[in-house]
Amino acid sequence: MLILTRKRNATIRVGEEVVIHVIQTAKGSVKLGIDAPSHVRILRGELDVRSGASAEDCEPVGVCGETGADWQVVS
Repeated sequence: MLILTRKRNATIRVGEEVVIHVIQTAKGSVKLGIDAPSHVRILRGELDVRSGASAEDCEPVGVCGETGADWQVVS
């Protein structure tokens, strides 16, 4: 596991296609924006299909960036 400390407005790249944006930080929480192509599936841990939740329970929140990729803010 890689553990990073990032400040607001920082980014983290995962491979060639995924960029994680630090949107907001507060004591005990962080908001992230994830910019990824639509074929990359992104789920919060509690919605992971291995935990029994249905993939149909997940909906795109909006559109982000020039690519029009799906994104979801995680708090």
